[in-house]
Amino acid sequence: MSGLFDLTAKVALVTGANTGIGQGIALALAEAGADIAAAGRSPADDTVGKVRGLGRRAENFAADLSSVGAVQPLVDAVLAEFGRIDILVNNAGIIRRADAVDFTEADWDAVMDTNLKTLFFLCQAAGKHMIARGSGKIINIASMLTFQGGVRVPSYTASKAGVGGLTKLLANEWAAKGVQVNAIAPGYIATNNTAALQSDETRNRQIMERIPAGRWGDPGDIGGAAVFLASRASDYVQGHILAVDGGWLAR
Repeated sequence: MSGLFDLTAKVALVTGANTGIGQGIALALAEAGADIAAAGRSPADDTVGKVRGLGRRAENFAADLSSVGAVQPLVDAVLAEFGRIDILVNNAGIIRRADAVDFTEADWDAVMDTNLKTLFFLCQAAGKHMIARGSGKIINIASMLTFQGGVRVPSYTASKAGVGGLTKLLANEWAAKGVQVNAIAPGYIATNNTAALQSDETRNRQIMERIPAGRWGDPGDIGGAAVFLASRASDYVQGHILAVDGGWLAR
């Protein structure tokens, strides 16, 4: 059974791997045997060091994923360094908070460009390589707001709903070509992105009261789901959005 989850000799490109969910996923994949290409605006030195400490190879790749111009150079650089991309984790993302009546076009475009536009074209660039090889795993990071509306985050909600739709579309097109495309929808995870919510006493209490597990999630909680979707164990899983939410959606 353990062989189903073995990622030995696989190469995983993980965006936004320097902290939070991205780091948790990168470390879980490495523990399962994968080598890690860590991409983002900020060097993932801590993540790279921890992956190497597990005996796996890891390298940093500078990429400003707010623009699609970074996509092909990133994929080319990873292929030049590692020779292959077996797993792509689209984790990089940003959020802007304001009432819908006050939300600016600049904040709308910044979030949509990073969270949705760049994500699609990174799927496309890595997908071409995977399709040519006849195998690959793509894991997009969705959100509870893929299913719900949320408040004060209009562009984030729209982008994550789009991530869910694109995940299904790509699965429809690529499943028969040996490429599995799925998504993870994290619940409330304690990261930099949710720091404002954690520090808001009232909102934090409301969130905790709704989570059946009775706690905020940890980035490491997402790791097992990522290993499953990156491994042979999920070969017949296509276009699925896996909620890892402590039971939030069940409440």
